[in-house]
Order: sequence, then structure tokens, then C-alpha cells
Amino acid sequence: MLQIDQFTYGWLTPGLGYLMSVIGSLIALRCMVRARANPHRRGWIITAAIALGGTGVWVMHFIAMLGFSVRGATIRYNVPITLISAVLAVVVVWIGLSLVVRLRGATSALLSGGAVTGLGVAGMHYAGMYAMKSDVSMHYDPWVVLGSIVIAVVAATAALWFALHIHGVPAAVGSAMIMGMAVCGMHYTGMYAMHANMSDHMVMPSGAQANQLLTPLIISVSMVTILLFLQVGTTEVSEPDLTRIQGQQASRYWPSSESRIEDRYRERAYDDYTRSAPDPHHHRR
Repeated sequence: MLQIDQFTYGWLTPGLGYLMSVIGSLIALRCMVRARANPHRRGWIITAAIALGGTGVWVMHFIAMLGFSVRGATIRYNVPITLISAVLAVVVVWIGLSLVVRLRGATSALLSGGAVTGLGVAGMHYAGMYAMKSDVSMHYDPWVVLGSIVIAVVAATAALWFALHIHGVPAAVGSAMIMGMAVCGMHYTGMYAMHANMSDHMVMPSGAQANQLLTPLIISVSMVTILLFLQVGTTEVSEPDLTRIQGQQASRYWPSSESRIEDRYRERAYDDYTRSAPDPHHHRR
């Protein structure tokens, strides 16, 4: 069995991966605050999915993979599968967020959304591993793989709960740190399941080297992430607290689009009536 090194560059890659996961999770949580406060929430949910799935999960995974090496082995990456894994991460996070927002945080939505998102994140991890080609034989411990999938589902469910209930920057930062630890824990648990052995029937792999493919992708996504972080990551959003409204209908303070349309119709009808009504001063002698 060949020696596998997850920390070729020491704590640089896991530390940087954790940092990017926390930043991506923080941006996603702040975007979801805006989604809850905005009737046009679709754009914010998509942005949250890109931040969490793209940066919080995918970028963290491949930053950690920059520090991965197998002694005496050549490693290359299949470009299409690597890109597909990024799309998969974003799509499954979007599905989970959309489910819990549309069903207003129902327990069934939280559990089903967490399962879909967690299984998708695990699928992204192992798709990224499948994209890694080598001239040695690699296999996985099924029980450790199962453990990593359980961690992914639990972490995804917790992330969706945070997305619905977290208010304020300090709470979002704390939650993002927990989410970052969960993502890193899932990744390194899955990597611990891998074993490598020499084989007489393996050939030299084709594909891109890690620094040729992963570094430009990671830098590009990280730059977009930093811009998003400066825009939404540290700013407060005022949300209406409907629980404090007593003796009044909540729609008067936070009207829906339908109620606003009805108000416009009432105002227009009143204006038409006042213009058509006779002027009482007109009949005075």
C-alpha cells in the first residue's frame, strides 16, 4: 500500500480551504437574510447557492486537493468532470434552499432538502475524486465512505436550518464557522477512505496537472467570492419583525404584492370618484 499525504504543504491547504468554506457559508447566510426580506427572492437564493456550493464546498474541496499526493504516483485531472462537479455542488445547494424557502421551513422540507443537498455534496466530492486520474490503483473503504455521506447529510440539514433562522452578522459568522468545520470534516473523512496500491496494468494518466487546472479555477472563483463578501457579507439587513405587531394586521406593515395592487386600485377608484363628484361650492349663490 502506497503512502498518501493529505498535507503536502503542511497546514496551508487545509487552513486556506477552511477559510474559503467559512467565507462562502457566510455569504450564503447573508444572502438568505435578504431572500427572506425580499419578495423577489430568486436571485438571492441563486447567489447563496453559488456562494455555498461553489465556494463553501467546491473550492474548499479542490484547495485541499492541491495538498493531496501519493508517493511515487502521477496525478492528473479530467477537466470536464471537474467542471461538472462544480455545477453539481451549486445545483444541489440551490434545490435544498429552494425547498426550505418555498415550504417555509417545514420539518419535511428541511429533512428532504438536507438529504438531497447532502447526497449531492457527497456526490460532488466523489465526482471530483473520480476526475482525479493516476497510474496507481485506488480504492475506498465503504464504511468510511458511508460515514462521510452521513456527515454531508447532517451538515447540509444544519446549513439549511441556519439559512432560515440566522439573523445578524455575529450569529452568521459563528454559524459559518460551524458549517466550514462540517464541510472540511466531510472532505477529509472521505479522503481517509482512499487507499492506493501499485498495479501492473495501469498506464500513464492523461489530463491536466493540479496547478494547471485547479489554481486558475480557484483564483477565479475566489475573486468573485471576495467581491460578494464585500457587498453582502458584513452588512446588516433590516427584517420586519411581525411578532411584535399587536392589534394590527401584519399585511399593513409588510404588504404582499397582491395587497399593494389592491391598494393601488382603491386609490385609483377614490381619485376617479372625487373627480366625478359635483363641487359643493359650485351651487352657492
